[in-house]
Amino acid sequence: MASFIIEGGYPLSGEITPQGAKNEALQVICATLLTSEEVTIHNIPDIRDVNNLIQLLKDIGVKVTAGISKDSVHPGLSGTYTFQADTLNLDYLESDEFVQKCAQLRGSVLMIGPLLSRMGKAVITQPGGDKIGRRRLDTHFLGFEKLGAKFNRIEGRNVYEIAAKQLKGTYMLLDEASVTGTANIIMAAVFAKGTTTIYNAACEPYLQQLCHLLNQMGANISGIGSNLLTIEGVKSLHGATHTILPDMIEVGSFIGMAAMCGDGIRIKNVSVDNLGIIPDSFRRLGVKIKVEGDDLVIPKQRHYEIQSFIDGTIMTLADAPWPGLTPDLLSVLIVVATQARGSVLFHQKMFESRLFFVDKLIDMGAQIILCDPHRAVVVGHDRKITLRGGRMSSPDIRAGIALLIAAMSAKGTSRIDNIEQIDRGYEHIEDRLNALGAKITREVSGKR
Repeated sequence: MASFIIEGGYPLSGEITPQGAKNEALQVICATLLTSEEVTIHNIPDIRDVNNLIQLLKDIGVKVTAGISKDSVHPGLSGTYTFQADTLNLDYLESDEFVQKCAQLRGSVLMIGPLLSRMGKAVITQPGGDKIGRRRLDTHFLGFEKLGAKFNRIEGRNVYEIAAKQLKGTYMLLDEASVTGTANIIMAAVFAKGTTTIYNAACEPYLQQLCHLLNQMGANISGIGSNLLTIEGVKSLHGATHTILPDMIEVGSFIGMAAMCGDGIRIKNVSVDNLGIIPDSFRRLGVKIKVEGDDLVIPKQRHYEIQSFIDGTIMTLADAPWPGLTPDLLSVLIVVATQARGSVLFHQKMFESRLFFVDKLIDMGAQIILCDPHRAVVVGHDRKITLRGGRMSSPDIRAGIALLIAAMSAKGTSRIDNIEQIDRGYEHIEDRLNALGAKITREVSGKR
């Protein structure tokens, strides 16, 4: 177990560059299973979840080569890996060891679609990940069944085998716009015979990136960027090269960090066009954000005032499928609101346990009313009362980074345990924040 020791109250300044997008990386890495040829991916983040997935691919026989990009478009870009899935170990795919590793990594669920599509079968169990409430997989499985796959429970192992000799294209209306569900079904459908139409598909930028990569590999996907996708089945895919977008969740986290304890911070190369409603959500809390080229500049925020709706009613921020506000940033927005002028209601619709971390903020002196598992009202301090340091534990990736931001802005010293959760989604975060002026020390097993 590891912990962060944070000395709060230090102003941060300088430049920071977001890592490659975690959620996109998990999708496109699994897409490499669809071809026996080499697929090169640039800008892969060095984080726990992605590294565990890469190791899982190595375990099943995928050849993985890490290096520095030497091509003319991305010279010197780190986070470059080449994958070649030409000799998969099918026996290992059915082993208890493989199933156990999948159960510990939620991103492993994205292997099901490619394996089912290319190999005709996959073994699955309930994957692990954040403890943020029920995250069902029905959308994935209903989509596979629509394509003609059959499920068989393997007695005594709490796993299911899903198999199909030949998937067949069909029309389907997803019960929810699940990002991983849509990605999985797309990867299963690329080899299906005929045409597959997916309505109510997720359409966030990372899913668009997956579709663009698959088309580069020889797939035939249209409707990209909309909630109606059409996939014409093909017989095979070939190699390709792909670059992962900057992580929009990390960009949002840095905006929140700059608002709370920044003395002028530039967030570089953010892919502004792919941030959607994220900058405006912070602006609704009064945070000033300048766009300069593809950078965001957040000046020192001496005060920031929460907007109200046109009729004067209290501002409400709620998560929604893309292009709505991502649920992954509500935790950071809540922390930012604690030092704003005014009040705001946060409505977390998609996960029933994600707001419980606010108890830690209340212990730090924040004025928050937790109405129920889905709604919280924040009454901002307007910087008249500083949060105080404390001891806390990171329940999930996004709450963990929110607590880290709160601790950096707080008076005194804080300790955050279970930071392995933060490591799952943020690359070398203490080194990057310390370079801006933070005072964060990693403590492992009682040693700093």
